[in-house]
Amino acid sequence: MVEFICKNKIETQELGKLIASCSFVKEVITLSGQLGAGKTTFSQGFAAGLGIEGVINSPTFNIVKCYFNSSIPLYHIDAYRLENLHQDLGLEEYIEGDGVCLIEWAEFIEEVIPNELLKINIKILENEERLICIEAIGNKYDNLLKKVKELWDIR
Repeated sequence: MVEFICKNKIETQELGKLIASCSFVKEVITLSGQLGAGKTTFSQGFAAGLGIEGVINSPTFNIVKCYFNSSIPLYHIDAYRLENLHQDLGLEEYIEGDGVCLIEWAEFIEEVIPNELLKINIKILENEERLICIEAIGNKYDNLLKKVKELWDIR
């Protein structure tokens, strides 16, 4: 596990951009943290890092938003409203799809989350500061996280 301290929203977005620059097809990233922690802020930076332009907001009421105007498609899932919903929604098509899948509130859809992934937990510190803990589960994610740490340290 690697921990990053982001002093404000801009740094949280910068970390998202940095991770996106190291991303690959079929990557799965889960984002956890309390309401207002910065999951959507991170997602905005991540999307920008993929070259996606326009408004990026949490797909809470849509469940899934797809962005195809980048080199790698982005599937942004918000599972917040899926707690206790026991119904097949076909989310595996996005999670196992041809892009990167970014999932907020993944704990509500654990049954469809793969064994290998990048887990990101965002904790509120003081003011706008955030502690972002990233755990790589699987070799390809270990390599991604090492590269991100190196790039973050030299920035």
